[in-house]
Amino acid sequence: MRNKKVLVGASILSEDFFDIQKTIKKLNSSDVDFIHLDVMDGVFVPNISFGPAFIKNIRPYTKKFFDVHLMVKNPLPYIERFVEAGADAISVHIEAKNAMKSIKLIKSFGKKCCIVVNPKTDAKKVKKFLDFVDAVMVMTVEPGFGGQKFMENQLVKISKISNLIKKSGRKISLEVDGGINFETGKLAVQNGVNILVVGSFLFKQKKFNETILKLKSY
Repeated sequence: MRNKKVLVGASILSEDFFDIQKTIKKLNSSDVDFIHLDVMDGVFVPNISFGPAFIKNIRPYTKKFFDVHLMVKNPLPYIERFVEAGADAISVHIEAKNAMKSIKLIKSFGKKCCIVVNPKTDAKKVKKFLDFVDAVMVMTVEPGFGGQKFMENQLVKISKISNLIKKSGRKISLEVDGGINFETGKLAVQNGVNILVVGSFLFKQKKFNETILKLKSY
């Protein structure tokens, strides 16, 4: 069932940061809707990526929307720094400390906000956040590393959250992150998703922009 325009975001986690300007130029000339930036603290997830300084440094090179995904134990102290760095939207995990306070702080800065649920988290836990968020993101891999296989058992959760969003009566996007390709992207959209975050699969494609357009056509 498709009732919303499908948007595609490019996750640059698996890209070569030594030549990040090349990646940014590639994205600037594409039809990708936003750039997805995974921030990892090595505590909430078993990996470390980058912080506000990296985002601030690349912000002048693109007008693309910056979707900052905070995979950190306690996002609250860092929200303002990521806003100042150039984030347009900030996502925090429902499993993190101070999730609700973080969401409210993000909104106070006039930024878009998203609540994220890990694979083992029950769909019903997002319900209390629906009055405050602009989007819900379902992780279809264990967060922390790129290139993982899509967990098809998360499709049931996606469908349940889609129904919760409809019942809320609010215009909330449903986003999915992890293992997205042509097949899994289509399955996600069929279950109510309207935002696809794509990383490794996208950047491996020779027909880069054609891949983006195909995903957006679902």
